[in-house]
Amino acid sequence: MSARTDDVQVIRQNGEPAFVVLPVDEYEALVARQGGKRTTLPHDVVKMNVLEGYSLLKAWRKKAGLTQAQLAEKAGLTQAQVARFEKGKATPRADTLLRLAEALGVSADLLWEID
Repeated sequence: MSARTDDVQVIRQNGEPAFVVLPVDEYEALVARQGGKRTTLPHDVVKMNVLEGYSLLKAWRKKAGLTQAQLAEKAGLTQAQVARFEKGKATPRADTLLRLAEALGVSADLLWEID
């Protein structure tokens, strides 16, 4: 990656850094360092996750216009399981995460934050 330039812009919300705008070549270099994988999130999902504090699972569910019960039914789970996953009180197994992703029509890596 080329040396960092002064072309980077930090956008603040409520006095805190919220977004970074950087030159495309620097962005492409970052993507290349991660093996070319591009994970993108729609603005409304990011807003719910970052500004409203929703888990990614809950943000995607809300974006899909589903209730917990509807998502649970589509994924073959109970509403209580979905609620626990959304609140971070339980971690879904890999097969469960894949079922949730399929029910929402997204890639599983977009649903769960890895600490």
